[in-house]
Amino acid sequence: MTAQPGPGPSLSVGGRDDELNQRLDDELTAFNTAATAGAERGEFSVKVTDPGGELVGGLTAWTWGSLCLVDLMWVREGSRRDGWGRRILRAAEAEAARRGCDRVAVSSYSFQAPGFYERHGYVVTGRLQGIPGGHEDVHLLKSLTGTPPSSEEPTPA
Repeated sequence: MTAQPGPGPSLSVGGRDDELNQRLDDELTAFNTAATAGAERGEFSVKVTDPGGELVGGLTAWTWGSLCLVDLMWVREGSRRDGWGRRILRAAEAEAARRGCDRVAVSSYSFQAPGFYERHGYVVTGRLQGIPGGHEDVHLLKSLTGTPPSSEEPTPA
């Protein structure tokens, strides 16, 4: 840990700080709530287990007003060709719509599943380069109302 000694406020750099993380989350949530007229926030999950209770796959997401953001999605290796990804994603989109969302956003590394999301109607809205190994963080968006979101690529005339 490094620290800046002296009178007044001090600056320090260190490892993970759960207390700081919670305080920052609380402060930003309060600020964002005030700035967005108290738009409703929530979280949900979709989970698939096999008959033995082992996890087949799942998804966690949060909603904020009319936006849903998929936080994490995973399907175990041996079950990826069984359609679970599609079913989990559809269940999440249905839950997002039930909660009043009209869009779903997700981020997927280029070595993960951006093609999966594109096959399910998501449009690439941006790419963050510099992921180790020459990869990108691909940002995608899907409209749940049938109006396609704008793509990062210009539409040919």
